Amino acid sequence: MRILIIDDSEEGRDIVEAMLAAAGYGMTTAVGSATEAYRFLGIGEAETQQPSDVDLVLLDIMMPDIDGIEACARIRSEKRYSSVPIIMVTSLADSDSLANAFVAGATDYITKPVNRVELLARVRSALKLKAELDRREARELELLQVMTESGNRRIVRWIDEATGLFTGHVAEAYLATEPDFDLDGDTSIIALAIDRIDAYRSTQGDVVAASIVAKVSRAVRATASTVGVIAAAYRGGVIVLVAPEMDSRPALKLGEALRTSVANLRVANPESIAANHVTVSVVVVTGKASRNSQRLELLTRAISSVSKVAATGGNRVVPEFA
Repeated sequence: MRILIIDDSEEGRDIVEAMLAAAGYGMTTAVGSATEAYRFLGIGEAETQQPSDVDLVLLDIMMPDIDGIEACARIRSEKRYSSVPIIMVTSLADSDSLANAFVAGATDYITKPVNRVELLARVRSALKLKAELDRREARELELLQVMTESGNRRIVRWIDEATGLFTGHVAEAYLATEPDFDLDGDTSIIALAIDRIDAYRSTQGDVVAASIVAKVSRAVRATASTVGVIAAAYRGGVIVLVAPEMDSRPALKLGEALRTSVANLRVANPESIAANHVTVSVVVVTGKASRNSQRLELLTRAISSVSKVAATGGNRVVPEFA
């Protein structure tokens, strides 16, 4: 992982570099001013240069000419560095300076004299965050590429033939796309899991289990079509409904309507715990999601949670708030 150290003190730079090198972080670059950092990062007058690939910035607050707070804001304003963690290094006990640093976009801070244990703990945490953000961005790009490079693929690739619903990656690509409009309100993700479908499949076989999934999917399509949400099918009997700009109250109401519509099918399921017929578990995750990564996080959370609800008996609607 590549770390940039910005400190006007040569001794300070050497100490931090030595601590990082001893811990195995050998890919470090140290500069003595914000101006040098801008040049290294390809910011401002040097924007024609190839931008540096940096995973973490350690930035001293107190520096001549351009202080760390101004430098933090300038680095953060560059889109290509918007997700790079910036750890402020300060000898100040002044809470206002730290507050200003966080307003400028700082991720964390450590105090001088630098403590090795504290430094490495903050660095590990920041790099773990950066790695996770990189994975999410790569996944988003992959999903967008799948949707935009359809070429001569048949449209059936976007439809799950067993259920007639969209396939899961269509919902993911929809959530990963940056809309031209602002999502000011809440976004709700409604995840539905068929209770005990795996147990039913093991005793009755794949064909019979597939027929249950198809019947549940028809009920979901009929219910969801009245409110214009996107419904997508995942493996294992999980169905997800994407409801942008729908807050928790109508989303929970829709979740209950879905649960009831499936229960009213009265399809026999001897493996069920909650009833003698097929039931479903529903989780409604609602939260602000103006960025695509936040929307995908809502989706992941909903799918993960509904499996846990189904494992504890099911046949209920559970709300969660992001």
